[in-house]
Amino acid sequence: MKLSNFGEKLTSKTGILQLMDDLGKALSGKEKIYMLGGGNPAHIPEIEQLFRKRMQEILDNKGEFEHMMGNYTTSQGDNLFIDAVVSFFKKTYGWKITNKNICVLGGGQTTFFFLFNMLAGKFRSGEFKKILFPLVPEYIGYTDQGIANNLFTAQKPLIKFIDNHTFKYFIDFKNLNLTKDISAICVSRPTNPTGNVVTDEEVEKLSRLAKKHNTLLMIDNAYGAPFPGIIFTKTTPIWDEHIVYSVSLSKLGLPSTRTSIVVANEEIIEYLTSINAIVSLTAATVGQHIVTPLLQSGEITKISENIIRPFYQRKSNDAILHFQKHMNPRNPYYLHKSEGALFLWLWCKNLPITSMELYERLKKKKVLVVPGEYFFPGYDKPWKHKNECVRITYSQNETDVKKGLEIIAETVNEAY
Repeated sequence: MKLSNFGEKLTSKTGILQLMDDLGKALSGKEKIYMLGGGNPAHIPEIEQLFRKRMQEILDNKGEFEHMMGNYTTSQGDNLFIDAVVSFFKKTYGWKITNKNICVLGGGQTTFFFLFNMLAGKFRSGEFKKILFPLVPEYIGYTDQGIANNLFTAQKPLIKFIDNHTFKYFIDFKNLNLTKDISAICVSRPTNPTGNVVTDEEVEKLSRLAKKHNTLLMIDNAYGAPFPGIIFTKTTPIWDEHIVYSVSLSKLGLPSTRTSIVVANEEIIEYLTSINAIVSLTAATVGQHIVTPLLQSGEITKISENIIRPFYQRKSNDAILHFQKHMNPRNPYYLHKSEGALFLWLWCKNLPITSMELYERLKKKKVLVVPGEYFFPGYDKPWKHKNECVRITYSQNETDVKKGLEIIAETVNEAY
């Protein structure tokens, strides 16, 4: 069967496809698999109990269940939910926004597919615009989202060593060049895969740079502030007319509801709403109905700060200590400073095998991780570092995480 350029682009072998395929096989197979490669949030009992209670309230509230399941919303989202979002951001951060600054879409992945292809690619004028990632590694799901080829360009980071086995990436502003073909800058915060949090100072610099060059700054907060709050450093979210701010309900514990919230200027929201109407008609309503009263009461902030963040911070600390316990300290391995998200980013400096080979060896031992080479969208220059890293998920149950980390440490030590 012959496919269009669009068809070929979206059906070719990709990192995200491999990740989801391995995840599906691991969950459906009979063999024990240590799934340290996916991005599924943990099942936190207190959070699940809260959502179960909300579902019961929806069932008990006459007509709400039927409205939630049986009615389309507007292509912009459920009006009551949008009202709650606007009120929440105004009260929490003092943002000067209205309902015209909000759009609800079908998850972060869909959101950025819309944004990237709406803002970059070939224009009627003949120009070709690109999206700039000012710091890589970046999210694996971005890599193949451009319908046009070469939609992304990226900047190599600065690396700062914190101790003998810990490092952190920073944006290299001295070499960050916003050429005329850049239509938008994009960062995730915290960053998937590394757990890196771009500092407030770095965000302010990016914002000023974007404004100066009349470009947009897109900030993907799938793991960050204000919710789900899986961010272990202090941050102050900012918004302005040139900033596109994306938040998701997935890592709050509702990944299957596929719900994301975009805060942007009115023109961007109008465009996104139009695209959503054509592609999806509207976003799903279940997540919106569950979360609306949590936004209205401010409870969403409390559960993020008091339940979700401490849960993941403990799991991160435990995972790091357990991994280091089993690693040979003489080996030149480094973990990125864990500042948020669900992952450990392991850099095996000067490892004799590539990250892909390490991935295959671990797969044979029933441990799934993700090779680092998939996380450098737009950066095509040779850099040995790209093939020396793997992403490890620590969000799953403690027994599996510990056993998986032991096997990873054993395999890396053997490779050295």
